[in-house]
Amino acid sequence: MQFLPFRRRGGAGVAPGLVAATLVAGAFVAGAAGPAGAAPPSSGAGSKSASSSTSEGKPVDLGALFIGAHPDDESGSLSTFGQWGEQNHVRTGVITVTRGEGGGNAVGPEEGPALGLLREAEERRAVGKAGVTEVFNLDKVDFYYTVSAPLTEQLWDQDDTLEKVVRLVRQTRPEILVTMDPAPSPGNHGNHQEAARLALAAYYAAADPNAYPEQLSKEGLKAFAPAKVLLSRARGTGPTGPTCVDTFTPVDPTQDIYGVFSGARSQRLGKTWAQVEREAQREYASQGWAGFADAPTDPAQLGCDRFTQVASRVPYAQVGTPAAAAPSAILDGALTRPAGTVPLGTQLHVDSAFDVEPGTPGQVTVRVQAPKGANLGVSSVALRAPAGWQVSGDGDLGKIRPGSSASATFTVTPPATGAGDTRARLEAFLTTKAGTGYAATQVEVASEVRTEQQPLPQVASFEQWARQVGVPQLSGFVVPVLTLPSGGSRPIDYTVTNTTDTAQSGTVALDLPDGFGADAASRPFADLAPGASTKVTFTVTNTDASLPTSNEGGTDGADAGDYAYTVTTTTAAGATSVAKPALELVPTTTIEAAATAPTLDGTIGADEYPGEALDISRLWEGTACGSAADCSGTTHLTRTGDTLYVGVEVRDDVAGTPLATDDCKRHWRTDSVEIALDPRGTSENTSTTFKLGVLPFTAEGPACALRDADNHQGPIAETAPGVRWASTVSSPYTGYTVEVAIPLAELPASVDPDQLGVNVLVYDSDTQDKTGQTRIGWSTWGGVQGDPYRWGRARLADYPRPADRPTADPIIPNTALTSVESPQTLEQAVRVHVPLSGGVVAPAGDSGRLTGARLGRAPETTVEVDLRATGAGEAHVFVVDDSGTAGKLVVPVADARRTTVTVPLDRALGANPRVLAGWVAPEDAGTLASKVALRH
Repeated sequence: MQFLPFRRRGGAGVAPGLVAATLVAGAFVAGAAGPAGAAPPSSGAGSKSASSSTSEGKPVDLGALFIGAHPDDESGSLSTFGQWGEQNHVRTGVITVTRGEGGGNAVGPEEGPALGLLREAEERRAVGKAGVTEVFNLDKVDFYYTVSAPLTEQLWDQDDTLEKVVRLVRQTRPEILVTMDPAPSPGNHGNHQEAARLALAAYYAAADPNAYPEQLSKEGLKAFAPAKVLLSRARGTGPTGPTCVDTFTPVDPTQDIYGVFSGARSQRLGKTWAQVEREAQREYASQGWAGFADAPTDPAQLGCDRFTQVASRVPYAQVGTPAAAAPSAILDGALTRPAGTVPLGTQLHVDSAFDVEPGTPGQVTVRVQAPKGANLGVSSVALRAPAGWQVSGDGDLGKIRPGSSASATFTVTPPATGAGDTRARLEAFLTTKAGTGYAATQVEVASEVRTEQQPLPQVASFEQWARQVGVPQLSGFVVPVLTLPSGGSRPIDYTVTNTTDTAQSGTVALDLPDGFGADAASRPFADLAPGASTKVTFTVTNTDASLPTSNEGGTDGADAGDYAYTVTTTTAAGATSVAKPALELVPTTTIEAAATAPTLDGTIGADEYPGEALDISRLWEGTACGSAADCSGTTHLTRTGDTLYVGVEVRDDVAGTPLATDDCKRHWRTDSVEIALDPRGTSENTSTTFKLGVLPFTAEGPACALRDADNHQGPIAETAPGVRWASTVSSPYTGYTVEVAIPLAELPASVDPDQLGVNVLVYDSDTQDKTGQTRIGWSTWGGVQGDPYRWGRARLADYPRPADRPTADPIIPNTALTSVESPQTLEQAVRVHVPLSGGVVAPAGDSGRLTGARLGRAPETTVEVDLRATGAGEAHVFVVDDSGTAGKLVVPVADARRTTVTVPLDRALGANPRVLAGWVAPEDAGTLASKVALRH
């Protein structure tokens, strides 16, 4: 544990006041009174004088920082951020890695960078309702929905993005970091996972002077150690109502989980923070959230925002005590100091190896450091372990003077017998003359020999990352699952690891649920060296093909769709360990060849599709169908030659929004069918699959087709020109039928005829606001559209396997809005003096800024703008008012010069006209935002 200088804020440790701002139609109005009624920042919070007109200067000083992937990711925590701002004057900012260009748009035709600009404006309005005024965009691409963090890491350039996050943390110096779930939990967006991993890595890297050292040596920043980092989620169950703050049953009782009640009322706004949060969420109209109902008025129906603390450098409120139930509990020790506790800036950490062995003593060190301005005096620490553990050691720390540190080392011995692979909490209680403090750490008692079912690739990647970055306590929460075709078999590897310092032998046995069998009851391992691993393999079979598949399957007590089972490892000495993985059954079918190709006319004729019809009426997301007439469907599959034919019959009682033919994209916004094919049945993510969306009707009438979130997205004529389709829509409306012919040569790889991955999904909308309510399909789990391993399996009967076709490299959207193209970002950069996009200020020799602006001659349809450049670059100039952008111009500059450019206006100017510019130095060497008032 490295101790770094830690700041103490002025007075009683309260952060500077919130800056309030209002975003009106995309224009940022700096210094306006915010929804929480907070005051503009003082000069001590990093602001400059009113005459300042560039993003150069001392950056804004934040108390808390949320790090997410898209606009709206912070929306479930705004109740808490609002309370912190109003009650504790904590200034919160938001890092949003992308602007959400890959999302849908329920309010207009914008897509790509134009949609990013719209969604950024929505986010600024939304968070502003909770008093949050700083949104930092990193300009990374939002390519499409995926559950793959590895794919996200690749497309975001992980090191570049982490460098930007670290720079922003060092610039804005927040004591509290809040982020999302980094684990590949089923359905968890891969972008969300990666954003959380960046946040957790930045917690450590920002404090390390050896991480991105040029930020310190060349940019003038300092290493900064945030006090705490938390996830904006918790695994477990708890009630609604005011008692939710201290009544929660976690999956892992050793975690520190806090609740902040959303039913608390804002004194300034006269409504609950739950309602404020709901009004903020409605700002995300492009995502179909404008129609969200009001929050309940009954406090008993309102719940808590929940946060899981991952790491802390400071003392904190002990979970289960009254202090931990306060709305400010997360702030305690970092930004607030409850009575009787140690001064702010005191650091307290319990340092222990995460993995401990039964009956084996280990060293645990408690480290304390006093702030420079506070004397802790005579101090001591006590270490508490669970019942049955042994603790020995002297906790005397002596006198801890201002700025000095002390430590105490204890010997801790877990019980020699008992269940392995269990977690425990080691708690430190600090006593000083200046107050008390509490901190804890998690450890895991390892079994002598442990066995793990082979993980999915994304799970293996996460487990490796968690240990590398230093958060092993986050590992192990994703149940190891593998899919198994209904009625089929697969070999499964089980990794056996010896955690002791002596060689081990023994057996691995499977206890499978009814309807499953293995080729052996147990398998041996012998002479496994200390610390070594080996693999044993079983072939597992679904012996009862009548068992429910997908999310309708599963054993009692397991997650939906999971057939849980037990893996027991027994050593020769009699020690045992137990693992509880799961299997998931996916439906299977055989695609029979048709003697004659079906006629593509939007009707399913008799004998056109030999073989079984597939029921696609199973819910996987959204509101359950009210009846079969509300939403249900049947799919037919056949093949002739090298072409796959798919017929889909859908019953539906209300037609969704007819999209325009030129808006044939993001098919989930209305009634549509999605056909997903994984040519070899082995894809880790959808970038190596084929996913076809068909809208059965459009505003102009005919059906349209597209590819989405796969190997090559876009209009079907451009991405798979060999595909043909037809549809019929009943009159009066009771549903529709879609037929599609897909040449298998259009798939991104040769088909394996024995394990073609297949899914057919139906998106049902009963509204006219471009939002869907229900999703049904064949192989169904939440987020299944991004999970190829959970798609069904099909065998192509009598398919003459073609010669291997070349595997197509993925074509993935890579165009994102840049911050110099966003007037709202430029205005913020001038106000808070933080460079654009997590980058650096343009070098003095290649910089450019505005020096003046005035209306052109009558009839005043232009604005003349003065620009001073010290070298080559490019200026993005915007004329804005309180209603938005009225004119813009990109100005290339070849060398140092003063120049005047004329910006044409698209409309007459309204209130508060001004000019903004974003300067880009050559070779992405840096940026500068500047702003001038518009003279008449």
